[in-house]
Amino acid sequence: MSQVVLENVYKSFSPRKGEDVTSQSQSPLTLGDKNDAAQERAESVNVLRRINLTIADGEFMVLVGPSGCGKSTLLRLIAGLEVMTGGNIWVGDRLINELPPKERDIAMVFQNYALYPHMTVYDNIAFGLRRRQSGNRENQHSPLPSTDAINRVSPHSPLPNWAENLFVGATRKLPKGLRYISDKERAVDEQVRSVAQLLQIETLLNRLPKQLSGGQRQRVALGRAIARDPQVFLMDEPLSNLDAKLRAETRAQIVKLQRQLGTTTIYVTHDQTEAMTMGDRIAIMSEGKIQQVASPLELYNRPANLFVAEFIGSPPMNFIPVEFHAPLLITRSQFRFTLPEIWGKALQKYDGKTLILGIRPEHFNLSMPATKNLPVQVDLVENLGNDSFLAVKIAEPGSQSATTANSLQVRIPPDRFVQPGEQLWLSLTPEKIHFFDPETELAIFP
Repeated sequence: MSQVVLENVYKSFSPRKGEDVTSQSQSPLTLGDKNDAAQERAESVNVLRRINLTIADGEFMVLVGPSGCGKSTLLRLIAGLEVMTGGNIWVGDRLINELPPKERDIAMVFQNYALYPHMTVYDNIAFGLRRRQSGNRENQHSPLPSTDAINRVSPHSPLPNWAENLFVGATRKLPKGLRYISDKERAVDEQVRSVAQLLQIETLLNRLPKQLSGGQRQRVALGRAIARDPQVFLMDEPLSNLDAKLRAETRAQIVKLQRQLGTTTIYVTHDQTEAMTMGDRIAIMSEGKIQQVASPLELYNRPANLFVAEFIGSPPMNFIPVEFHAPLLITRSQFRFTLPEIWGKALQKYDGKTLILGIRPEHFNLSMPATKNLPVQVDLVENLGNDSFLAVKIAEPGSQSATTANSLQVRIPPDRFVQPGEQLWLSLTPEKIHFFDPETELAIFP
């Protein structure tokens, strides 16, 4: 059982001398948090606040958000590389708050690979296995050999464990016939070669990291983590140093490996495309808090708030302020659109008020002039071959310059030729419309 549970996790840093943290620390504290512990946190820089998350056994969970949102800090808390300010972390049935990293049975893949430059690929993968001091539980899903044998000394061995390790290390670089090979070293060798075969790096085992490409180094870093057969994999933006083509290839390989191994995986990225294509579920983070946890398609189709709606999707969702008039009419300047009946009850309390209409670029359609359609002027055309994207602004009477409120992204068929400066009319796909409360920024669902 390798379920990971985060309970009310907080992380704060003490401010540096002369640093003003009032705006950073006080805004997230609600009335329910105003106790002594919260007041103490309010005097520090709050990096993570009220993190509650359960990752199921064998699940691929992706943490995604902009730089500085706290996702890598959360990963380091799970690994034991940072100290929590408050909360609990469970791995399986063990509370690991006070355990050092080496006792948490967790393997981490870092953004910069963190390979030992003076060691061969073989020795990099074997490094952690040779230093295991206690038995490891067997992963029933893993195609790799059990690691228990690595930690057991043969009852027939004439030498104590420390002496075996000394002889193995002293003779490792000698010709094969002169090496001393213990039972533990044979088990290490079996594990290393199984991992190398899994990652297709058997021919690289005798090379140094400097002799490898970026993609090969990444596979070695993955191999070092996989070889330990841990309860949990932690991956901190492992593909950010790769070029676009290699990133796509390695992304697919990581997903395939995770499914083969069945190991619970927590993957951190700022790339929403990686998140959407890799994760069983995705946790969207912003300013140290989880905004929404859901499957990729649920995040795309039913975002919980404005931040999630804008972050997920490329190009992002468009937002247009409109005024709602009961029972089903929305207006903006000369634009008047009647909503489907399912919106009547959900929007009833917003009669006469401003709402934020959200619609994705692909849910616009090129149409004819009509009051129910939006008149726009094309600013920029991006032809990608399989798709064309337009940057347009809403043509409103008296508007002299483009603003966020009247600038839109539109996706059109690639065979439709459009030029900058052209006037177009856009219709909305009624069943794909979203609404958000302008004050709370929360989504309104029919």
